Amino acid sequence: MVSSEAAARVNDALPKDATATQEKTVSHGGDRVAAALSTHGVTALFTLCGGHISPILTGAKARGIRIIDARGEAAAVFAADAVARLTGVPGVAAVTAGPGITNAVTALKNAQLAQSPVVLLGGAAPTLLQGRGALQDVDQRPIAAPHVKFLRQVRRVREIGPAIEEAFAAAREGVQGPAFVELPVDLLYAEPIVRHWYGEASGKGRSISDSLLRYYINRHLERLFSGSQPLPAPAPRNVAAPAVRSSRVKAAAAALTQAKRPLAVIGSQTLAATTNPVLAAAAIERLGSDASFRAACSASARAQALAHDWPRYHRAINEAIRRATSRHP
Repeated sequence: MVSSEAAARVNDALPKDATATQEKTVSHGGDRVAAALSTHGVTALFTLCGGHISPILTGAKARGIRIIDARGEAAAVFAADAVARLTGVPGVAAVTAGPGITNAVTALKNAQLAQSPVVLLGGAAPTLLQGRGALQDVDQRPIAAPHVKFLRQVRRVREIGPAIEEAFAAAREGVQGPAFVELPVDLLYAEPIVRHWYGEASGKGRSISDSLLRYYINRHLERLFSGSQPLPAPAPRNVAAPAVRSSRVKAAAAALTQAKRPLAVIGSQTLAATTNPVLAAAAIERLGSDASFRAACSASARAQALAHDWPRYHRAINEAIRRATSRHP
């Protein structure tokens, strides 16, 4: 165990803004996060910048992922939710530790209720200081767990890539929904920087307590970075879309065939089996041509069916509503 005094020394040694130093390093945990996001097709990362997650932002920017800084954590998660609904690719938001997580809960719950595949990356206090009063140190598991279908608290650098891979798979598999990955700050910065932080905190005293503190910290760092040599970014998993009973498909087809003025409301799960809205739009257009009706999108999936052509989308909705409500077909 680390005494309160020793914990305070470690906490004081952590820089309040190490972004400039971080950018000079070759590789760090933030790079691993960015590499995993890139392989999963993420093109935009929504955030409210914070020191706990700075390496994620610098790593993502270096890989060409657009960083969109919102005015609040809830807004960032809502934006990620919107991207997921319109593209089929899980939307991603990164928020800082403590208040960043609590501020995001409303949007996280909304994504859960909407069955929207969102991946939330949350910063956290240093692993050695959690539960000891570090800056923005909050037990985040009970806060996030009720609102997500997957939660992982990463404790070693080598676990970063696999954890994000699992989060994306869980968000997309079966009934879609949000996933949360907690990433402590000392896993995200480069190993030399983190060792320097803890080295400064452990001091150079020769007393037994000082020696034991250095031994404890060194052992902790060895576990933290063990097996963290560069590895290929994890590839997206093939996941199964929600299964649909053939009897229900046949019943829906029969109802559409027999309807005189049918109106189809296309929901968010349209893209559960594909991440290409153009394919979904083409299928809906063929359906409209064959059955002589137009498809209207629900508010929760607007632009999903005809995402490539907003004017046609609005005209299609207006025409569908007019025909469905008109007394004369």
